[in-house]
Amino acid sequence: MSDPSDLPPSILSHISIGTNDYPRARAFYDAVLGTLQIRSVMEHGESVAYGRAFPEFWVGRPLDGGRAAPGNGTHICFLANSPAEVDAFHAQALALGALCDGPPGLRPHYTPTYYAAFVRDLDGHKIEAMCFTEAAG
Repeated sequence: MSDPSDLPPSILSHISIGTNDYPRARAFYDAVLGTLQIRSVMEHGESVAYGRAFPEFWVGRPLDGGRAAPGNGTHICFLANSPAEVDAFHAQALALGALCDGPPGLRPHYTPTYYAAFVRDLDGHKIEAMCFTEAAG
């Protein structure tokens, strides 16, 4: 077994979601993930990968040619650097047509310092931005 200090910091290689309107999804994620300092780092056909250092989150047309559909019970959470980034993520997503699925705020039922916002993207996928805040009071 490898020494844990030699392993990459993430446990995932990447996540992919489908879209039925690639240009619209691309514009949405360029703007929304930009609020979290996440950018497009790679393209392949009608798919784009986002990350800070490497391609971790892909959006594109399904490879099988079928319609994209969100998974029940599935959501993707992006790590924000501050509550202000979470707020900006939520505001930008709503401005671009996403639906609110939980406004920015503390989620003490997760942990006392868990600050997050949830939206449904243009294809109905549930996405979240979160960070940990200073303990209250």
